Amino acid sequence: MGPVTQTLSRLPALVPPPTVLPARAAALRAEVRAFLAQERASGAWSPRADVWLSGWDERFTRELGRRGWLGMTIPVEYGGHGGSALDRYVVTEELLAAGAPVAAHWVADRQIGPTLMRFGTEAQRRRYLPRIAAGECYFGIGMSEPDAGSDLAAVRTKADRVDGGWELTGTKVWTSGAHHAHAFFALARSAPPRDVDTGESNRHAGLSQFIVELDSPGVQIRPIPLLTGAHHFNEVVFERVFVPDAMVLGELGGGWAQVTGELAFERSGPERFLSTFPLLTAMLAELAGQPGAEREVGRLVSRLWALRSMSLAVAGSLESGQAPELAAAVVKDLGTRFENEVVDAARTLVAIPPDPGAEAGFARLLADAVLHAPGFTLRGGTNEVLRGIVARGMGLR
Repeated sequence: MGPVTQTLSRLPALVPPPTVLPARAAALRAEVRAFLAQERASGAWSPRADVWLSGWDERFTRELGRRGWLGMTIPVEYGGHGGSALDRYVVTEELLAAGAPVAAHWVADRQIGPTLMRFGTEAQRRRYLPRIAAGECYFGIGMSEPDAGSDLAAVRTKADRVDGGWELTGTKVWTSGAHHAHAFFALARSAPPRDVDTGESNRHAGLSQFIVELDSPGVQIRPIPLLTGAHHFNEVVFERVFVPDAMVLGELGGGWAQVTGELAFERSGPERFLSTFPLLTAMLAELAGQPGAEREVGRLVSRLWALRSMSLAVAGSLESGQAPELAAAVVKDLGTRFENEVVDAARTLVAIPPDPGAEAGFARLLADAVLHAPGFTLRGGTNEVLRGIVARGMGLR
Protein backbone atom coordinates (compact mmCIF):
# COMPACT_ATOMS: atom_id res chain seq x y z
CA MET A 1 0.00 0.00 0.00
CA GLY A 2 1.59 3.26 -1.17
CA PRO A 3 1.51 6.61 0.71
CA VAL A 4 -1.33 8.01 -1.42
CA THR A 5 -3.45 4.90 -0.84
CA GLN A 6 -2.70 5.05 2.89
CA THR A 7 -3.76 8.71 3.01
CA LEU A 8 -6.98 8.01 1.13
CA SER A 9 -7.81 5.10 3.41
CA ARG A 10 -7.71 7.44 6.42
CA LEU A 11 -10.10 10.01 4.90
CA PRO A 12 -13.76 9.95 5.95
CA ALA A 13 -16.27 8.46 3.51
CA LEU A 14 -17.93 11.09 1.35
CA VAL A 15 -21.27 9.27 1.24
CA PRO A 16 -22.87 6.90 3.77
CA PRO A 17 -23.37 3.20 2.90
CA PRO A 18 -26.08 2.46 0.30
CA THR A 19 -29.69 2.38 1.45
CA VAL A 20 -32.29 -0.01 0.11
CA LEU A 21 -35.92 1.09 0.21
CA PRO A 22 -38.20 -1.22 2.22
CA ALA A 23 -40.66 -3.49 0.42
CA ARG A 24 -43.62 -1.29 1.41
CA ALA A 25 -42.18 1.55 -0.71
CA ALA A 26 -43.54 0.06 -3.94
CA ALA A 27 -47.16 0.21 -2.78
CA LEU A 28 -46.70 3.76 -1.46
CA ARG A 29 -45.11 4.84 -4.74
CA ALA A 30 -47.98 3.36 -6.75
CA GLU A 31 -50.52 5.17 -4.56
CA VAL A 32 -48.79 8.53 -5.01
CA ARG A 33 -48.49 8.04 -8.77
CA ALA A 34 -52.17 7.22 -9.08
CA PHE A 35 -53.10 10.36 -7.15
CA LEU A 36 -50.82 12.54 -9.30
CA ALA A 37 -52.23 11.05 -12.51
CA GLN A 38 -55.74 11.85 -11.30
CA GLU A 39 -54.74 15.43 -10.45
CA ARG A 40 -53.20 15.99 -13.86
CA ALA A 41 -56.14 14.43 -15.67
CA SER A 42 -58.47 16.85 -13.87
CA GLY A 43 -56.39 19.81 -15.06
CA ALA A 44 -55.63 20.90 -11.50
CA TRP A 45 -52.05 21.81 -12.52
CA SER A 46 -49.50 21.29 -15.26
CA PRO A 47 -45.97 19.99 -14.67
CA ARG A 48 -43.34 22.68 -14.15
CA ALA A 49 -39.60 22.72 -13.58
CA ASP A 50 -38.26 23.81 -10.18
CA VAL A 51 -41.65 23.39 -8.53
CA TRP A 52 -40.32 23.23 -4.98
CA LEU A 53 -39.45 26.92 -5.33
CA SER A 54 -42.13 28.22 -7.69
CA GLY A 55 -45.12 25.89 -7.47
CA TRP A 56 -47.17 27.46 -4.66
CA ASP A 57 -50.57 25.78 -4.39
CA GLU A 58 -52.19 25.72 -0.95
CA ARG A 59 -55.08 23.51 -2.09
CA PHE A 60 -52.64 20.87 -3.29
CA THR A 61 -50.64 21.09 -0.08
CA ARG A 62 -53.73 20.64 2.08
CA GLU A 63 -54.73 17.61 -0.01
CA LEU A 64 -51.32 16.03 0.61
CA GLY A 65 -51.80 16.69 4.31
CA ARG A 66 -55.23 15.06 4.20
CA ARG A 67 -53.72 11.96 2.61
CA GLY A 68 -51.00 11.70 5.25
CA TRP A 69 -48.14 12.66 2.94
CA LEU A 70 -46.93 15.66 4.94
CA GLY A 71 -45.32 15.43 8.35
CA MET A 72 -44.67 11.77 7.65
CA THR A 73 -41.75 11.59 10.10
CA ILE A 74 -43.44 13.70 12.79
CA PRO A 75 -44.64 11.57 15.74
CA VAL A 76 -48.36 10.89 15.98
CA GLU A 77 -48.64 12.78 19.27
CA TYR A 78 -47.70 15.98 17.40
CA GLY A 79 -50.17 15.46 14.58
CA GLY A 80 -47.79 13.58 12.29
CA HIS A 81 -47.76 10.01 11.08
CA GLY A 82 -44.74 8.45 12.80
CA GLY A 83 -43.35 7.17 9.51
CA SER A 84 -39.80 6.93 8.28
CA ALA A 85 -37.55 9.30 6.34
CA LEU A 86 -37.50 6.68 3.57
CA ASP A 87 -41.30 6.75 3.25
CA ARG A 88 -41.09 10.53 2.95
CA TYR A 89 -38.31 10.16 0.37
CA VAL A 90 -40.55 8.06 -1.87
CA VAL A 91 -43.37 10.62 -1.70
CA THR A 92 -41.19 13.67 -2.35
CA GLU A 93 -39.38 11.89 -5.18
CA GLU A 94 -42.67 11.22 -6.96
CA LEU A 95 -43.96 14.76 -6.39
CA LEU A 96 -40.81 16.30 -7.85
CA ALA A 97 -40.64 13.89 -10.78
CA ALA A 98 -44.21 14.82 -11.67
CA GLY A 99 -43.49 18.54 -11.51
CA ALA A 100 -46.27 18.98 -8.92
CA PRO A 101 -46.78 22.34 -7.10
CA VAL A 102 -45.13 21.63 -3.72
CA ALA A 103 -43.61 25.00 -2.75
CA ALA A 104 -46.17 25.92 -0.08
CA HIS A 105 -45.21 23.12 2.28
CA TRP A 106 -41.69 22.36 1.09
CA VAL A 107 -39.54 24.15 3.68
CA ALA A 108 -41.84 23.34 6.61
CA ASP A 109 -42.00 19.64 5.74
CA ARG A 110 -38.37 19.24 4.70
CA GLN A 111 -36.52 20.88 7.56
CA ILE A 112 -38.68 22.86 9.97
CA GLY A 113 -40.52 19.80 11.26
CA PRO A 114 -37.39 17.69 11.84
CA THR A 115 -35.56 20.66 13.40
CA LEU A 116 -38.42 21.33 15.81
CA MET A 117 -38.36 17.68 16.81
CA ARG A 118 -34.62 17.93 17.43
CA PHE A 119 -34.32 21.33 19.12
CA GLY A 120 -37.81 22.72 19.73
CA THR A 121 -39.55 23.04 23.07
CA GLU A 122 -42.71 21.11 23.82
CA ALA A 123 -44.76 24.29 23.37
CA GLN A 124 -43.10 25.06 20.01
CA ARG A 125 -43.81 21.55 18.76
CA ARG A 126 -47.44 21.73 19.83
CA ARG A 127 -47.82 25.13 18.19
CA TYR A 128 -46.46 24.29 14.74
CA LEU A 129 -46.13 20.57 14.02
CA PRO A 130 -49.84 19.63 13.75
CA ARG A 131 -50.45 22.50 11.31
CA ILE A 132 -47.36 21.59 9.27
CA ALA A 133 -48.59 17.99 8.97
CA ALA A 134 -52.03 19.24 7.91
CA GLY A 135 -50.54 21.48 5.22
CA GLU A 136 -51.84 24.61 6.94
CA CYS A 137 -48.63 26.24 8.21
CA TYR A 138 -45.92 27.57 5.89
CA PHE A 139 -42.34 28.47 6.77
CA GLY A 140 -39.38 30.26 5.23
CA ILE A 141 -35.66 30.15 6.04
CA GLY A 142 -33.91 33.17 7.55
CA MET A 143 -30.23 32.43 6.98
CA SER A 144 -28.75 34.39 4.04
CA GLU A 145 -28.01 38.11 4.34
CA PRO A 146 -27.04 40.91 1.94
CA ASP A 147 -23.31 41.17 1.13
CA ALA A 148 -22.59 37.85 2.86
CA GLY A 149 -22.98 35.41 -0.03
CA SER A 150 -22.93 31.85 1.33
CA ASP A 151 -20.92 32.81 4.42
CA LEU A 152 -23.44 32.17 7.19
CA ALA A 153 -20.91 33.18 9.82
CA ALA A 154 -21.03 36.71 8.37
CA VAL A 155 -24.48 37.23 9.92
CA ARG A 156 -25.05 40.86 10.92
CA THR A 157 -28.63 40.59 12.17
CA LYS A 158 -28.49 41.43 15.88
CA ALA A 159 -30.54 39.98 18.71
CA ASP A 160 -30.49 42.32 21.72
CA ARG A 161 -31.73 41.22 25.13
CA VAL A 162 -34.87 43.05 26.29
CA ASP A 163 -37.43 42.42 29.00
CA GLY A 164 -39.13 39.09 28.31
CA GLY A 165 -37.26 38.26 25.13
CA TRP A 166 -35.12 39.60 22.31
CA GLU A 167 -35.22 42.44 19.81
CA LEU A 168 -34.05 41.61 16.28
CA THR A 169 -32.62 44.17 13.88
CA GLY A 170 -31.21 43.29 10.47
CA THR A 171 -32.03 41.90 7.03
CA LYS A 172 -32.46 38.46 5.51
CA VAL A 173 -32.46 37.91 1.75
CA TRP A 174 -33.53 35.28 -0.84
CA THR A 175 -36.28 34.12 1.52
CA SER A 176 -38.46 31.93 -0.66
CA GLY A 177 -42.19 32.28 -0.02
CA ALA A 178 -41.87 34.79 2.85
CA HIS A 179 -44.82 36.77 1.46
CA HIS A 180 -47.02 33.70 2.01
CA ALA A 181 -45.32 32.12 5.03
CA HIS A 182 -46.48 32.29 8.61
CA ALA A 183 -43.02 32.18 10.22
CA PHE A 184 -39.36 31.39 9.72
CA PHE A 185 -36.23 30.44 11.63
CA ALA A 186 -33.90 33.46 11.84
CA LEU A 187 -30.18 33.13 12.57
CA ALA A 188 -28.94 36.17 14.51
CA ARG A 189 -25.99 37.27 16.59
CA SER A 190 -27.00 37.21 20.24
CA ALA A 191 -23.50 37.57 21.72
CA PRO A 192 -20.03 38.71 20.58
CA PRO A 193 -18.09 36.28 18.33
CA ARG A 194 -15.89 34.90 21.12
CA ASP A 195 -15.40 31.40 22.46
CA VAL A 196 -17.05 31.23 25.88
CA ASP A 197 -14.27 29.05 27.31
CA THR A 198 -11.12 30.63 25.88
CA GLY A 199 -12.33 34.16 25.11
CA GLU A 200 -10.69 33.91 21.69
CA SER A 201 -12.33 35.22 18.54
CA ASN A 202 -14.70 32.68 17.00
CA ARG A 203 -17.17 33.74 14.30
CA HIS A 204 -19.28 30.65 14.90
CA ALA A 205 -19.87 31.53 18.55
CA GLY A 206 -22.62 33.84 19.79
CA LEU A 207 -25.16 32.88 17.09
CA SER A 208 -28.70 31.82 18.00
CA GLN A 209 -31.87 30.84 16.18
CA PHE A 210 -35.26 32.45 16.74
CA ILE A 211 -38.73 31.56 15.50
CA VAL A 212 -40.11 34.77 14.02
CA GLU A 213 -43.78 35.13 13.16
CA LEU A 214 -43.76 37.07 9.91
CA ASP A 215 -46.79 39.19 10.79
CA SER A 216 -44.95 40.58 13.84
CA PRO A 217 -44.69 44.38 14.21
CA GLY A 218 -41.48 45.65 12.65
CA VAL A 219 -41.21 42.92 9.98
CA GLN A 220 -41.12 44.21 6.40
CA ILE A 221 -41.26 41.79 3.45
CA ARG A 222 -39.99 43.20 0.17
CA PRO A 223 -40.33 41.26 -3.10
CA ILE A 224 -37.34 40.30 -5.26
CA PRO A 225 -38.91 39.60 -8.70
CA LEU A 226 -37.41 37.14 -11.16
CA LEU A 227 -36.59 38.09 -14.75
CA THR A 228 -40.11 37.04 -15.72
CA GLY A 229 -41.69 39.23 -13.07
CA ALA A 230 -42.63 36.16 -11.02
CA HIS A 231 -42.33 36.60 -7.27
CA HIS A 232 -40.77 33.83 -5.19
CA PHE A 233 -37.83 35.47 -3.42
CA ASN A 234 -38.02 38.18 -0.78
CA GLU A 235 -35.96 40.44 1.40
CA VAL A 236 -37.12 40.36 5.03
CA VAL A 237 -36.19 43.37 7.16
CA PHE A 238 -36.35 43.44 10.97
CA GLU A 239 -36.77 46.81 12.66
CA ARG A 240 -36.57 46.08 16.37
CA VAL A 241 -38.80 43.02 16.09
CA PHE A 242 -39.68 41.55 19.48
CA VAL A 243 -39.28 37.78 19.85
CA PRO A 244 -40.31 36.33 23.23
CA ASP A 245 -38.02 33.95 25.10
CA ALA A 246 -40.47 31.16 24.30
CA MET A 247 -39.51 31.51 20.63
CA VAL A 248 -35.78 30.94 21.06
CA LEU A 249 -35.01 27.75 19.12
CA GLY A 250 -32.66 25.38 20.91
CA GLU A 251 -29.77 26.73 22.95
CA LEU A 252 -28.69 30.35 23.01
CA GLY A 253 -25.31 30.49 21.32
CA GLY A 254 -25.89 27.11 19.70
CA GLY A 255 -27.17 28.51 16.44
CA TRP A 256 -24.18 27.52 14.33
CA ALA A 257 -24.34 23.81 15.23
CA GLN A 258 -28.12 23.82 14.78
CA VAL A 259 -27.98 25.49 11.36
CA THR A 260 -25.27 23.19 10.00
CA GLY A 261 -27.29 20.19 11.14
CA GLU A 262 -30.38 21.64 9.49
CA LEU A 263 -28.48 21.99 6.21
CA ALA A 264 -28.17 18.21 5.98
CA PHE A 265 -31.93 18.16 5.36
CA GLU A 266 -31.76 21.13 3.01
CA ARG A 267 -28.90 20.02 0.78
CA SER A 268 -29.29 16.29 0.32
CA GLY A 269 -32.85 15.71 -0.85
CA PRO A 270 -34.02 14.71 -4.33
CA GLU A 271 -34.90 18.34 -5.10
CA ARG A 272 -31.17 18.91 -5.63
CA PHE A 273 -31.20 16.86 -8.84
CA LEU A 274 -34.89 16.54 -9.79
CA SER A 275 -35.72 20.24 -10.29
CA THR A 276 -35.26 19.70 -14.03
CA PHE A 277 -36.61 16.13 -14.20
CA PRO A 278 -39.89 17.14 -15.92
CA LEU A 279 -37.75 18.84 -18.59
CA LEU A 280 -35.58 15.74 -18.94
CA THR A 281 -38.60 13.50 -19.52
CA ALA A 282 -40.08 16.00 -22.01
CA MET A 283 -36.73 16.09 -23.82
CA LEU A 284 -36.67 12.28 -24.08
CA ALA A 285 -40.15 12.38 -25.60
CA GLU A 286 -39.04 14.93 -28.20
CA LEU A 287 -35.94 12.87 -29.05
CA ALA A 288 -37.77 9.56 -29.41
CA GLY A 289 -36.72 7.88 -32.65
CA GLN A 290 -34.10 10.52 -33.46
CA PRO A 291 -30.58 9.08 -33.95
CA GLY A 292 -27.46 10.71 -32.52
CA ALA A 293 -28.61 11.67 -29.03
CA GLU A 294 -28.19 8.29 -27.33
CA ARG A 295 -24.78 9.00 -25.81
CA GLU A 296 -25.80 12.30 -24.22
CA VAL A 297 -29.08 10.89 -22.96
CA GLY A 298 -27.33 7.83 -21.53
CA ARG A 299 -24.78 10.04 -19.77
CA LEU A 300 -27.49 12.13 -18.14
CA VAL A 301 -29.63 9.18 -17.07
CA SER A 302 -26.69 7.27 -15.59
CA ARG A 303 -25.62 10.33 -13.60
CA LEU A 304 -29.19 10.83 -12.42
CA TRP A 305 -29.29 7.28 -11.08
CA ALA A 306 -25.94 7.71 -9.30
CA LEU A 307 -27.14 10.95 -7.69
CA ARG A 308 -30.35 9.29 -6.60
CA SER A 309 -28.37 6.50 -4.94
CA MET A 310 -26.21 9.04 -3.10
CA SER A 311 -29.20 11.07 -1.96
CA LEU A 312 -31.01 7.95 -0.81
CA ALA A 313 -27.95 6.95 1.21
CA VAL A 314 -28.08 10.29 3.01
CA ALA A 315 -31.80 9.80 3.66
CA GLY A 316 -30.97 6.46 5.25
CA SER A 317 -28.37 8.13 7.42
CA LEU A 318 -30.87 10.78 8.52
CA GLU A 319 -33.32 7.98 9.30
CA SER A 320 -30.79 6.51 11.72
CA GLY A 321 -30.49 9.84 13.55
CA GLN A 322 -27.27 11.11 11.99
CA ALA A 323 -26.71 14.54 10.41
CA PRO A 324 -24.32 13.86 7.50
CA GLU A 325 -23.44 17.43 6.56
CA LEU A 326 -20.42 16.38 4.46
CA ALA A 327 -22.39 13.92 2.34
CA ALA A 328 -25.21 16.43 1.93
CA ALA A 329 -22.76 19.00 0.56
CA VAL A 330 -21.50 16.45 -1.99
CA VAL A 331 -25.04 15.64 -3.16
CA LYS A 332 -25.94 19.31 -3.50
CA ASP A 333 -22.76 20.19 -5.42
CA LEU A 334 -23.01 17.33 -7.91
CA GLY A 335 -26.79 17.48 -8.16
CA THR A 336 -27.14 21.14 -9.02
CA ARG A 337 -24.40 20.92 -11.62
CA PHE A 338 -26.31 18.02 -13.16
CA GLU A 339 -29.49 20.10 -13.29
CA ASN A 340 -27.72 22.77 -15.33
CA GLU A 341 -26.40 20.12 -17.70
CA VAL A 342 -29.96 18.93 -18.31
CA VAL A 343 -30.89 22.47 -19.34
CA ASP A 344 -27.87 22.71 -21.65
CA ALA A 345 -28.69 19.36 -23.27
CA ALA A 346 -32.33 20.32 -23.82
CA ARG A 347 -31.33 23.55 -25.53
CA THR A 348 -28.73 21.79 -27.69
CA LEU A 349 -30.55 18.62 -28.70
CA VAL A 350 -34.12 19.84 -29.23
CA ALA A 351 -34.93 22.48 -31.85
CA ILE A 352 -37.74 24.06 -29.84
CA PRO A 353 -37.01 27.44 -28.25
CA PRO A 354 -38.06 28.23 -24.68
CA ASP A 355 -41.41 29.97 -24.39
CA PRO A 356 -42.43 31.34 -20.96
CA GLY A 357 -45.87 32.18 -22.39
CA ALA A 358 -46.69 28.58 -23.29
CA GLU A 359 -49.31 26.85 -21.17
CA ALA A 360 -47.43 23.55 -20.96
CA GLY A 361 -45.10 21.22 -22.84
CA PHE A 362 -41.40 21.24 -23.65
CA ALA A 363 -41.19 24.95 -24.54
CA ARG A 364 -42.66 26.03 -21.19
CA LEU A 365 -40.57 23.55 -19.17
CA LEU A 366 -37.41 24.73 -20.91
CA ALA A 367 -38.29 28.37 -20.24
CA ASP A 368 -38.89 27.65 -16.56
CA ALA A 369 -35.59 25.79 -16.27
CA VAL A 370 -33.56 28.43 -18.13
CA LEU A 371 -34.91 31.23 -15.96
CA HIS A 372 -34.38 29.32 -12.71
CA ALA A 373 -31.03 27.77 -13.60
CA PRO A 374 -28.82 30.63 -12.28
CA GLY A 375 -30.09 29.86 -8.78
CA PHE A 376 -29.45 26.11 -8.85
CA THR A 377 -25.82 26.35 -7.75
CA LEU A 378 -26.39 29.31 -5.41
CA ARG A 379 -29.30 28.44 -3.11
CA GLY A 380 -28.34 26.31 -0.15
CA GLY A 381 -24.68 27.34 -0.53
CA THR A 382 -22.60 28.02 -3.61
CA ASN A 383 -20.62 25.16 -5.12
CA GLU A 384 -17.37 26.84 -4.09
CA VAL A 385 -18.47 26.98 -0.47
CA LEU A 386 -19.69 23.38 -0.58
CA ARG A 387 -16.34 22.18 -1.90
CA GLY A 388 -14.64 24.05 0.91
CA ILE A 389 -16.89 22.23 3.40
CA VAL A 390 -15.99 18.89 1.83
CA ALA A 391 -12.26 19.67 1.82
CA ARG A 392 -12.36 20.77 5.46
CA GLY A 393 -14.39 17.73 6.46
CA MET A 394 -11.83 15.45 4.82
CA GLY A 395 -8.96 17.20 6.58
CA LEU A 396 -7.54 18.63 3.36
CA ARG A 397 -7.63 22.29 4.47
